[in-house]
Amino acid sequence: MKVLKFGGSSLADAPRYMRVMEISTATHQTDGAAVVLSAPKGVTNALSLLCEQAAAGEDFQPLFDKLNDTVTGIANDLNEELDGFEHASVVAFINSHLSVLKQHLEGIKLLGVAPDNVAAGILSIGEYISVTLFSAMLTAKGIVNRVIDPVNYVLAEGDYLDSIADVSLSKARFSDVPTDGSEFLVMPGFVAANEAGEKVTLGRNGSDYSAAILAACIDANCCEIWTDVDGVYNADPNQVEGAVLLDKLTYQEAMELSYFGAKVLHPKTIGPIAQHHIPCLIRNTLNPAAPGTLISNEKSEVWTSVKGISQLDNVTMFNVAGPGLKGMVGMASRVFEVMSNANISISLITQSSSEYSISFCIQSKDASRALTLLEDAFALELQNQLLDPIEVRHDLAIVTLVGDGMRQTKGLAARFFNSLAQARVNNVAIAQGSSERSISTVIESKRAKKAVKVIHQNFFSDRHTIDVFLVGCGNVGTELLGQIEKQQPALLKRNVQLRVYGIANSRKLLLNSQGIDLSGDWKSALESASEGLSVERLHQFANDNSLVNPVIVDCTSHEAIAQQYVDMMESGFHVVTPNKKANTSEMSYYRKLRKTALSTNRQYLYETTVGAGLPVIDNLQKLFSAGDVLHRFEGILSGSLSYVFGKLEEGMSLSQATQTAKDNGFTEPDPRDDLSGMDVARKLLIMAREADLALELSDIEIESVLPEGFAEDCSTDEFMKQLPELDASFGEKVESAKAEGKVLRYIGSIEDGKCKVSIQAVPASNPLSQVKDGENALAINSDYYSPIPYVIRGYGAGGTVTAAGVFADILRTMPWKQMAH
Repeated sequence: MKVLKFGGSSLADAPRYMRVMEISTATHQTDGAAVVLSAPKGVTNALSLLCEQAAAGEDFQPLFDKLNDTVTGIANDLNEELDGFEHASVVAFINSHLSVLKQHLEGIKLLGVAPDNVAAGILSIGEYISVTLFSAMLTAKGIVNRVIDPVNYVLAEGDYLDSIADVSLSKARFSDVPTDGSEFLVMPGFVAANEAGEKVTLGRNGSDYSAAILAACIDANCCEIWTDVDGVYNADPNQVEGAVLLDKLTYQEAMELSYFGAKVLHPKTIGPIAQHHIPCLIRNTLNPAAPGTLISNEKSEVWTSVKGISQLDNVTMFNVAGPGLKGMVGMASRVFEVMSNANISISLITQSSSEYSISFCIQSKDASRALTLLEDAFALELQNQLLDPIEVRHDLAIVTLVGDGMRQTKGLAARFFNSLAQARVNNVAIAQGSSERSISTVIESKRAKKAVKVIHQNFFSDRHTIDVFLVGCGNVGTELLGQIEKQQPALLKRNVQLRVYGIANSRKLLLNSQGIDLSGDWKSALESASEGLSVERLHQFANDNSLVNPVIVDCTSHEAIAQQYVDMMESGFHVVTPNKKANTSEMSYYRKLRKTALSTNRQYLYETTVGAGLPVIDNLQKLFSAGDVLHRFEGILSGSLSYVFGKLEEGMSLSQATQTAKDNGFTEPDPRDDLSGMDVARKLLIMAREADLALELSDIEIESVLPEGFAEDCSTDEFMKQLPELDASFGEKVESAKAEGKVLRYIGSIEDGKCKVSIQAVPASNPLSQVKDGENALAINSDYYSPIPYVIRGYGAGGTVTAAGVFADILRTMPWKQMAH
């Protein structure tokens, strides 16, 4: 015979009751069935709330009427669905129980409190209504059935609202129950009786526990728990995208997972089935074809090491410490005796090797009572300072990694704690069972969801996540979003999930917890956004949505944004940018950026600050990290000036060449940033600092294309109108160089620890004379590259290549799974 348990959404309405009957009668025909039922969906919560309303002296009639409508509505619908349904007797049963309920509620209202023994009877009404409905359904179908009242069969002890069954004594009471399949057995879950015969309830997930008790008492060959999910997942699928359905769990693994917060099963449920070696199958009422998860002595052949991650919320940790603990026999037992006498369950225990302190975790609902009891029990020790004041830490959670195969797999603990480091989560306490089947950490509850996500990704997924926030949607930013949207299929093939969660400009911030649809009209959505950009807001959003690998991409040229990079990294973000302002700020800030990147284990990537999409910075860093020393550098570092000077060579005037470059997106929004030479100077400074030269921007000798003071205090449009004033004088320089067989180029150089940017006339024999049309060219003379320099040359201007370089940097944040610094 099989025991089947149904509850929750499985009993939400008449059609679902019909589905339950269809599933269970099919089992009954082949194996014989005993069904344990919860209350109809929402009924137990309504009964609990009615007790609260009555105790508070509130008007409970509206909720009472709604409850009545719910259960009688199901009966009425079943009556229309089934011929021969004993509607009158079912409704009479419901009315009788609700009439008694109302009398109890009136009494509670007078008392101002709901006594536990009364509450136990009230909270179990839903289960009795449920089995009455179901028994009538079976009878209407001509199926012989028997309703088993647990009050007469299941003996339990403990609190009225959270009792524990004595399975061995209960089993003797089931001798008169037929187990040959001749009768369809129906039993309400959640209910039992104490030695005095009083009705008690079995606590959270009590109906699952009832099913396990019944399975043990009638020696069932299987216990099936029917839920609204396909089985047990290795993490909560509501919190972790990509959570994996497990095919099998051993009893011990299931016990560990459920004990530390897995919601599919309660630890009490596993006890009876494990003790009597009864296989338990978790199945989905809404998807009966799914194979489900088998809990038994069989080990999975698919998941042989780590099985799952569980999260236990609402945890409070106590730390009992002081010199009185050192070498004092019996202190630990006194601490735990206090908890035991108060019937307070301890979730986790750790003790320092110095014997100076004992820490343990309990459910937060018991924290206040536990503290009072401990302070009373150790009043003398506290008074004499043998113990320090008892430390209590609230708002904690326990995250646990579970699996039988953990004992044979080396390095799991290291990966577990490395994952927490990557998630920037601090361990408050750590515990590992002697069986090595699980390892637990106590952490802040607000970080638990993110911790579980990161641990799951490290242990169960090959997929890398990149969570992008873009600041600046001008030419480069808009192009970048287009490239990200276009590359989504290719990224997914490479197991990369890149989502843009935020887009910001100078005035607005658009956020979307599901990711922004880049194929949609995000520009209009940004314009209608109601909030502005701040690191604090992005940090809050990343935490609220437990983002695993957040990256801020700064595609602006704003100093104010660049000055926030340290705050960004300290808030947990990688930073990717083509903005040169941060790396060319004061040397102290430059050093702080690097120090912060190391200390926070965040990546700070700025490849596109020099050479756009060319791998300049990366190659320099590799050379210098390998011990190379720079002797001399010379090159054309500005794609925009490469383009402009190439057009001058072709006969265009300065104003025409600049306007053409601006129209093609080669220059900065304000071309003065390019023509002033400041942009090249910043790039040169970045390279110099990469070569370990401690220079400031003011140390660079700059020859500007523009005369000093020319059109400084006007708008960009006004500047472009004034620029033709320089065409004649600049044209003379071009012609003068041409007369000597040379061309003008804007060149940056580093030599003898000094940096210079200037306009130079170079002969045709100089390789830089061929660099134009937006190209960059860099020649590096060093210890390793001498006398022939190391040359990097390629397209170095325009939104497309710059965006591509930024995109490449974003993808470089994937190695975040490396060992933490």
